[in-house]
Order: sequence, then C-alpha cells, then structure tokens
Amino acid sequence: MATFPRGCSPAVRFCQKLNRLKTLDDDMMATSLKRCLSTLDLTLLGVGGMVGSGLYVLTGTVAKDMVGPAVIISFIFAGFASLLAAFCYAEFGARIPKTGSAYMFTYVSVGEIWAFLIGWNVILENMIGGAAVARAWSGYLDSIFNHSIQNFTETHIMQWNVPFLAHYPDLLAAGILILASFFISFGVKVSSYLNHIFSVISMAVIIFILVFGFMLAEPANWSAKEGGFAPFGLSGILAGSATCFYAFVGFDVIASSSEEAKNPQKAVPIATAISLGLAAAAYILVSTVLTLMVPWHSLDPNSALADAFFRRGYSWAGIIVAIGSICAMNTVLLCNLFSLPRIVYAMADDGLFFSFFARVNPVTKVPVNAILVFGILMSTMALIFDLEALVQFLSIGTLLAYTFVAASVIVLRFQPDRIGSKGTASTSPNPNSETSPAPTESQTIREDSGELKQYESFSDKLQLVERQVSSEKRGPGQLKAYWEPYLGKLLGDCEPGEVVAFCVLTLIVSSVSLCIVLEFGTNQLQLPIWSFSMLLVVFILAYVLSLTLIWLHEPQSKSKTFQVPLVPLTPAASILINVFLMMKLSYLTWIRFTVWIGVGLFVYFGYGIWHSKEGKRELQPEDMAARYVVLPSGSLVETVQPVQPEGQMDTSAHDFSSPTASTAEENAGKR
Repeated sequence: MATFPRGCSPAVRFCQKLNRLKTLDDDMMATSLKRCLSTLDLTLLGVGGMVGSGLYVLTGTVAKDMVGPAVIISFIFAGFASLLAAFCYAEFGARIPKTGSAYMFTYVSVGEIWAFLIGWNVILENMIGGAAVARAWSGYLDSIFNHSIQNFTETHIMQWNVPFLAHYPDLLAAGILILASFFISFGVKVSSYLNHIFSVISMAVIIFILVFGFMLAEPANWSAKEGGFAPFGLSGILAGSATCFYAFVGFDVIASSSEEAKNPQKAVPIATAISLGLAAAAYILVSTVLTLMVPWHSLDPNSALADAFFRRGYSWAGIIVAIGSICAMNTVLLCNLFSLPRIVYAMADDGLFFSFFARVNPVTKVPVNAILVFGILMSTMALIFDLEALVQFLSIGTLLAYTFVAASVIVLRFQPDRIGSKGTASTSPNPNSETSPAPTESQTIREDSGELKQYESFSDKLQLVERQVSSEKRGPGQLKAYWEPYLGKLLGDCEPGEVVAFCVLTLIVSSVSLCIVLEFGTNQLQLPIWSFSMLLVVFILAYVLSLTLIWLHEPQSKSKTFQVPLVPLTPAASILINVFLMMKLSYLTWIRFTVWIGVGLFVYFGYGIWHSKEGKRELQPEDMAARYVVLPSGSLVETVQPVQPEGQMDTSAHDFSSPTASTAEENAGKR
C-alpha cells in the first residue's frame, strides 16, 4: 500500500496512487461466493475453455495453409509456450485463491492502474470471444440445415450492408448467449453440471475420431509424393505455432474460479496441468489423424474433420463430428460467460468499477448483475457484428495479460512477504481455523539449527533476537550474501525487491525492443546489417543482464503451495514469447486496442481512482504503535498508541496493557 510522506510533490503522490498495491486479508479463504468446485470441476472447465471450435476448424486451416502435416510439431511448440504461461497462473491461483485472474495477480504485485487496464482488456477479450463463438456456433448449425436460418432471416426479417457489421442480425447466436447467461445465473454448480455434460460428449466424440481415424490412416499421405511432412519448412512450423498458440487460450478460467474451489492450493495447479495436457494431446492426435486420413493439401479449412470422413466414404461419421463440434463450442461459450462476470465482480468489489456489479445473490452466491448485464452486451455484439471483425480484435488482451502475470510472478517471488495486515496470509482450507494465542512470558522458539530455545526474561529475549539476527539468512529481494562484497556498494542501499522490480521493467522493455527489431528491422524499418546486428546484441545483452541481476537476489523461501520452477527463467521466457506473438498482430488490432485503452483510462480516472478501496484504506488511521515502558516497580508494560499525523499533539494517554504486560506487572508485585 502506498504511503504519502509529507513534503512529497503532488506528482509523486499521484504516481504512488496509480501504483498502489492491493492488500489481501489474512484469511484468503473467506469469500462471499460459494466454495464448491472440486479438482474434476476445474479440470473440465479448463478443457472446455481450450478444446472448442479450434479443434474442428483450426487444425485443418493451419495444416493446409501454413504447415502441412508438421502441424503436429506446431502444436507441440504452442503447447510448451502455453505451459510457461499456465505455470504462472497456477502459482497465483494457488497462492492467492481470489477471483479476478490476471487482474487480481497484477493488482497484488504491480499496481492499481496496470491491474485495471489488464482487467479492462480481459473483459473485452471475453466479450468478443463469447460473441465470436456464438456466431461460429450459429453458422455451423445453419450449415447443417443448408443455410435455411440465414435465408429466412434475410428474407422475412431484415438485412443490411454496413462495414464491420453482419449482413443480417444473427438471432440464433444472440439467443444462445441469453439462454446460457440465464442458466449460469442459477449458480456455479449449475454451470459446472452443464459444462460436465458438454465436455463428456465432446471428449467421447474426440475418442471416436481418434479410433476410427487411425483405422483409416494412410502413411502415404506424409510421403514426398504428397509434399512431405514439412512442406513449408521451419518458417512455416514457427508461423503455425504462433497461430496454434491461441488454441490453448482458455486455461485462465481455472484461476478465475479459484475463489469458488474447495481446496484451491491443490486443485488449481493439478487442474491446470491435467487440462492443458489433455488439450495438447487432443490437438496433436487429431492433427495426426486428420493429415493421415487425407492429403493435407486437399483439406477443407471450414470443416476439415467432417469433410475428411465424407471423402473416405463415411458421411454418417460427419454427423457425429458435427455433434462434437457443437458441444465443444458450447463449453467454450460457458467458460467465457463463467469467467467474464467474475472479473467484473472482482474489479467492482475493489471499487475500480461500478459497485452495482459487486452484488452477489444471497441464494445462488454468484454475481447475478454482472452475469446478466454482460450476457446481454455479449449477445448484442453477436447479433450485429461480423465474425471476422470480432476475431480480428482477439488475442492482444490475452497476450498482454499473460505478460503481466509472468512479470508479477518474478516481482512477487523476490518481494518481502506483505500479504495481510497482521502477517502471512492464511490459506488453510478450514475457514474456522484459529490463530495461535499470543506468546507468554516464558516462550519456546525454534532456531535455524533446529534446537528449542527457552527464555524467561525480556533481557534473555533481546539476546536471543540479536543472535538470531546475526545468523539470519538474508531476506527476499536482498542481494545474496555471496555477491555482497562485489555488488554491495552498488546495490546494497536499495530497498528489498527494488532492484528486481527495475530489472523486470528492463526485461519487458528489452523483450519489446528485441521483438520489434526481429519482426520489422529488415523490412519496414529497413535497417542496415550493421545496425540490425548491433541492436540485436544490445537488446539481448540487456535481457540477459536483467535476468542475471534478478538471479543474484534472494527469492522467497519455499511455499506450501505450487511454485513456478526455474524463476526467473520460466516467466522471462513466457514474457518474450508473448511479446513476440503480439508483434505478429495487425496494425488495425493495435489501433482498436489503443482506442479501448483510452476508454478504459476515462473510466478509471472518472470513477475507479476515486472509489478505490485501497485509496479509502490509505485515509484510515495508521497501525497502532507499540512501546515497552519500565515502571518504577521494575515491571515491563507494553503500551499501544495510535500514530498521530505530523504536526498534531496527542494530549491524552492511550495505554492499553497487553496480557503479557499485565502478567509481568503482577509477577513484579509478587517479587
């Protein structure tokens, strides 16, 4: 939480306001939502969010236009890149079991305005994603009935020819979204049951495709006669990996649901790992079957799987594939409608968005206002916007969220533990767990050596504390003791975690600069070879130097919850991959993104910054100050006083003897 010392300039205080961090309660299992989701529920939510229409459409499109049969390798690369981001989400979801996903994680470790912008973009991503899936669902169902729904709408209802809008209002897409929002508002268990049904049907269809498809496989379709395994070479595989990466977008629904999980410390990492593994296996195996059934260059990009069975003489199998495709799209639709209101609720509950959306229904324990309002907005987008116009805006907000979450993992790992107002946050699954009683005068402390040390008096306690401090390991965010003689004069005076935070910023800037040079250096920027090479070396050195400086600092000790392995290397690699993929997006996407950011800043400065709960917390009195006072009788009394603002005089005594002090005074009287 930011503090504003007297004498700070208004600009400094304003910047501190923008970058204030969220203070978490000691008991992070406490919630107004209902904790009822098991590991299986979270796993199926993750699978449903990832294995959607992409399995039935994306595999054929990438195989035919970009990669060929080597689409298998593209999915392996994309799955590995997604795993790096999933690691970061799993650590935060287990460590901070609160709804809000990337928004919450950024608020805890980076700052308020950045968290708001991440949440603002994730809201738009979910709205567009849900509307796009609804349009695809409607179009797929319409194609089964030979486009009779579209023809009836254009003939008997209305049609228009406006840029970026659909040629006709898609009433079916809007209707399915409103119906799904209605069901989700009944509670998290109803949403989970619906997702179970559609996910089981979808996975059964995938198993059918794999078994029957391998029976029809012809290895000759990978031969040189048909163009070989990788007809587009390594560049095609990498380009395909960038596209396939978006197939795995959706695992963050697990982190969004952590506040409704029974045991998020275990369930969130396990569900993330299993769901991502199942999704990757499904994409890789289905791609293998598809390219072995028919030659890759003859695939139909719009309905590759159904068309492949039809061409092999099994048109009835196309009906089963169509059922699986519709069920898979239903699961993606449910996941979008499930996670979107919870992000809105988290922002509203923190005071950064309109408080109307923070209300939770006392019966269903879900944010009904957010579900219904944003369900209607999503259905309106599906009603009037064209699918292609919607899809063009996808991905940039998700990639930005992945980048900030990865950066947050590094920042939080090398920060002193500041969760909670009284100490380390409690994440025990038992909400009724009680804190241990205050220590008595005669106490036992376990030292680093493992021995039990007992002290009887305050002087003994002081001596023990001095011995502990002298042998204490350096705290998180401080320079490691080994490097103190070499870098102590340069970095030793910095606050714990300050150097790491600066290095993370340098890491992001160098990643962006490096990717810009790689992507645009030789073409759009037309840099000469010497300039191109020099910039590459400079930015690579900055990236490596930032990683090295972070590694030279002490991380937090091992936690009982899941932790990302190989920090800072794993999050740094995720940052670089996400930034590289962002550079691949079209300039129109960046223009739309900039406009949406401008709207978000207007909302934040018009409402959020004035109603922020962290801002109101700063106006409350500071913590009580404790002092030890020796009375004439020789007894020790602990007095507690509220800290007064500078310039004010405290004319009244506010001494409250603690139980320990009272005991000490009584003992002194007896003596």
